[in-house]
Amino acid sequence: MQTVTDDGCRKEAPVGLRDKYNYAIQTAKGIRFDGSAEERDGKLHFNGYVNSEDEKNQIWNALKTIPEWRTDVVADIKVRPGAQATAKPAAQAEQTYTVQAGDTLSAISKKFLGNANAYMDIFNLNKDQLSDPDKIKPGQVLKIPQAAHK
Repeated sequence: MQTVTDDGCRKEAPVGLRDKYNYAIQTAKGIRFDGSAEERDGKLHFNGYVNSEDEKNQIWNALKTIPEWRTDVVADIKVRPGAQATAKPAAQAEQTYTVQAGDTLSAISKKFLGNANAYMDIFNLNKDQLSDPDKIKPGQVLKIPQAAHK
């Protein structure tokens, strides 16, 4: 987004931290994070509870997709006492992949699923963040279908 300054020059408007970390916020909402993500004092404060260490790690992984996370984020994400027993077994933990420059869903599919034509399986699992299988961006963290792992 651009704005025009008083002297008529165009410059990029600053992006709010909630917008910048929208993927992490949506990830937290998706796992029913019991807490808040508030922007104050130039930082995004993530505070609350989740039901397992895996859910906590999912939020941290989403936060870390932004290179500046160390200076932008203050987080206190705790596993609810007694909730750990209901966590998924490690063998069934969700696998993710962070998109790199030049990646395509077909290439990612070939790497993880052994079949480039299975790219729609990855697309369908990630519809919460993808609107078109040809439009992936570096830094996106994609879920990889569990049943098809090599």
